[in-house]
Amino acid sequence: MKKSRLLKLHKAAAARAEAAEALYKAAVARAEIAEARERFAAEQRDKYAAEREALALARERSALERDGIANQRDKAAAERDAIANSRAGATRAANGTGSTAALGASAATTETGEVRDPELELAQLEARLQRAHLDALTGAYRREMGRLALKNEIDRARRSDGRFVIAFVDVDGMKGVNDREGHAAGDRILRTLVATMRANLRSYDPIVRFGGDEFIMGIASIDPSEAEQRIAIIDQSLRHATGVGITAGLASLEGNETLDELTARADAALIEKKRLRPI
Repeated sequence: MKKSRLLKLHKAAAARAEAAEALYKAAVARAEIAEARERFAAEQRDKYAAEREALALARERSALERDGIANQRDKAAAERDAIANSRAGATRAANGTGSTAALGASAATTETGEVRDPELELAQLEARLQRAHLDALTGAYRREMGRLALKNEIDRARRSDGRFVIAFVDVDGMKGVNDREGHAAGDRILRTLVATMRANLRSYDPIVRFGGDEFIMGIASIDPSEAEQRIAIIDQSLRHATGVGITAGLASLEGNETLDELTARADAALIEKKRLRPI
C-alpha cells in the first residue's frame, strides 16, 4: 500500500511539473507573439513616418519644379522670339530690295562693323533651345521639360482611351559600376539604357532623366501588363549589352490623378520591388 501511494504521489508530481512546463511554454509563446506584434507595429509606424516624410519632400520638390518650369517656359518663349526675329532678318537680307535690302544689310552687321551671319545665329539659337530641353549625356528630356511632355501626354490620354502608364526606372548596381570601372562606364550604361528605351517605345512616348540613374517613361494607350513586357525586353537588352539590368515600378493613370500623384505611386512601386528582391 505504501509503495502504491508513493507511486501515485510521484505520478501526480510529474503531472504537475508537466503542467507547469506547459504553462511556461505558453507564457513564452505569448510573450514572443506580443514582442512580434510590437516590433511589427513599430516597423509600420516607421514606414508610415518615412512615407509621410517622403510625401512632404515630394510636395516641396514639386513646388520647386513648378517654379523651374515657369522660368523655363519664359526662357523658351524668349528664345523662340529670338529665333523668329533671326529668321525674319535672314529672309529680309536674302530677298529684300531698296530700303528693305538696306534694313537687311544693317541687321547683318554688328555695332563694331563685323558681318553677322543670320543663318549661323539661327542655328546657334536652335541648338541652345535644344540643349535647354534635353539631357546632354543621354538625350532624354531634362526634368522640367519632361514634366511638361508627360502632362501633355496625360491630357491626350484622357481625351482618348484614358490609358497611360508611368514607369519609374532605376539602374541596378550603378554605384558598384562607377566604383569598379569608373564614371565613364556608368555614363555608357545610361546612354545605352536611353537608346534601348527609345528603340522599344514610340517616338512620342516621353523619356525623362529624373536624376542620376533614375528615369521616367510615359507610355500611352497601354495596359500595365503590356508595359511590364516592354520593361522586360528593355532589361534583357541592356543586360546583354552592358551586363547591368534595371528595376522599374509601374503605375497606371486613375481618374483625375495628377502627374505628381502618378509618379509618386510609380516610385513607391519601384521601392517595393527593390525591397522584395532576393539578396
